[in-house]
Amino acid sequence: MAEPGVEPLHGEFGARITGMDLRGPLTEAEVERVREAIDTYSLVVFPDQFLDDEAHLAFTRRLGEPEPNHARLGRDGVLDYFGTIGNVQPDGSVLGNSDRLTVFLTGNNMWHSDSSFRAVPSLVSIQSVKEVPDEGGQTLFASARAAHARLPAETRERIEPLVVVHDYVFSRSKVAPDAVTPSHAASLPPIRQRLVRRNPRNGAAAYYVGSHAREIEGWEARESRALLDGLLAGATRPESVYAHDWAPGEAVVWDNRCMLHRGVGYDADKHRRLMRQTRVAGAGPTLEE
Repeated sequence: MAEPGVEPLHGEFGARITGMDLRGPLTEAEVERVREAIDTYSLVVFPDQFLDDEAHLAFTRRLGEPEPNHARLGRDGVLDYFGTIGNVQPDGSVLGNSDRLTVFLTGNNMWHSDSSFRAVPSLVSIQSVKEVPDEGGQTLFASARAAHARLPAETRERIEPLVVVHDYVFSRSKVAPDAVTPSHAASLPPIRQRLVRRNPRNGAAAYYVGSHAREIEGWEARESRALLDGLLAGATRPESVYAHDWAPGEAVVWDNRCMLHRGVGYDADKHRRLMRQTRVAGAGPTLEE
């Protein structure tokens, strides 16, 4: 039975937690409760928070070191810890379906783990919801931890030592051949990641795949692609997917070490969508875990 104030979201992962205010200073006990919820549920929804950027960043810092926005840093040379999800711009204007940025962001509609293409990938993503479309715009989530536990023992043993190359340019080239500027591409070279990762606090294993996973190191291309695609399909089978309907005011945290997610899409010509996202950097390279 779930503890008071905790509502399960899916049979394999996820919880909605009430009774916490993330806007004010959090005690160490409250921060520890958040960390335990992340380790236990992997996806945690805190309704009715209405975080402004200042409170959002302060909460992020309580969970660890904020991760710089790779696009602003690699493309523009600007250190910024926020990403904007949606089509509403800082001046209030709205980008439509044909805008270059809107097209670029459709890359988020592929299954992925945030920042798996960085030498130190993110620990968690934290999303603060401002505006949501009247139709569409959901995000789908699936647990690669639950999927790893479903694997036959011989498959778990086979994939345990493997290393996978994750490549941002590889994934975004599926959206548009020139989607990534040369400076942005140079800042994000292909990175070697463990295929199997473990949560250091509870030992739970998950496999690390998604749209950025280009190839298994040392494997022939077809065999590599078959295994990666098969693992992804196993994690994202329909009965293992949770569709989240965003609500204004929510703060949503998910564990990028074990969660996969993707956007569903929406009609940007008709609807407004605005969310702000930060990420907490991981403890170090996955090969050192």
